[in-house]
Amino acid sequence: MSTGPQHGLVSLRGLGRDRLEGLLDRAQSYVGSLVSSELAGATVTTAFFEASTRTRLSFDRAAHRLGAHVMDLSPDLSSTTKGESFKDTILTLTAMGTDLFVVRHWLADAADLAAEWSGRPVINAGVGRREHPTQTLIDAMTLRQEFGHLDGLRMAIVGDIRNSRVARGHLEAFPTLGVKLTLVGPTPFLPNHNPWGVRVSTELDDELGDVDVVYLLRIQNERGASQAIPADQSYARRYGMNAERLSMLKPAAVVMHPGPMNRGVEIDDAVADGERSLILDQVANGVPLRMAVIAEALGGTG
Repeated sequence: MSTGPQHGLVSLRGLGRDRLEGLLDRAQSYVGSLVSSELAGATVTTAFFEASTRTRLSFDRAAHRLGAHVMDLSPDLSSTTKGESFKDTILTLTAMGTDLFVVRHWLADAADLAAEWSGRPVINAGVGRREHPTQTLIDAMTLRQEFGHLDGLRMAIVGDIRNSRVARGHLEAFPTLGVKLTLVGPTPFLPNHNPWGVRVSTELDDELGDVDVVYLLRIQNERGASQAIPADQSYARRYGMNAERLSMLKPAAVVMHPGPMNRGVEIDDAVADGERSLILDQVANGVPLRMAVIAEALGGTG
C-alpha cells in the first residue's frame, strides 16, 4: 500500500476544532470494535527510541485492529547500536515498504525529520519536550465520555509542566475545545513563558475547589527535573493528590494521570485506585483513539 507524502499527526498546534472533534468522534466509533480489514495491506512501523509501555502497545494493538501489518523497531536490537543514524534507519524502513511511521524520540524535531526523509505520514508518539498529541486526544475523549461535553470544563494541570510533552499538547488543543486550563506547580516546574495566556499558580490547595479535573504529572527525573526542587521542599506534601485534597474537590470532579505514576509522590494509592480516578479509562481509550489517528493518516474508510 503506497501512500506517498501525506499528513500524519506531528503537532496539535493550529488544528481547528472541527478536526479535533472529528478525530474524537471517529475514535468513539471504534470503541469496542474487533479486528477489521480497513487498512489491510498497509504497513505501520513503530519506531520508539525511548521507553514506553502504554503508548507503544496501544499503537501496536490499534494498527492490528485495523488490519495493518506492524513492523516494530527495537533500537536496542537494531543497527542503531552499530552507529546507524536516525536518518538511515528511517530511509531503510521506508525502502522496506513502510506506509506510516509512529515515532518516539528524544529529539524535538524527530517526527518532522522522519516525515521529510520518508515522504510518509508520521504520528508523533512523544518527541523531545514538544508534544504528545495522541495522549491529549485520549484525555479529551475520556473527559467527553465522563461529562458529555468539554466546553467550560476547568482543568488544573499539576506538576512538572516545563518538561512535559503531555502538558504542551494540552495547552495547544484544550483551549480550542473549550477547556479552561490552570498550570500548577513549584516555580521551577512552570513554563518560563506563557504564550497561551492561561492561569498559573504555585498553590494547589487554592485551586482545588474550582476545577472539574485535576490532571497530575510525574516529576521527570530523566530530564533532571528533581534537581530543580529545593532540598527542603516536600513535593508530595505541597502538590501530591491525597484523600484530604480529594475531599476538597467538587462532587463531580475527577482525577487523571497519563502514566507512569509515581505513587506516593504526585498521587496516593487511594486516589489512583478510587472511584473518581479516570486513569484506567484513559488507558482503555488509547486503542480506539490511536485507531482513529492511524486510519485518518492512511485514508481508512472509518
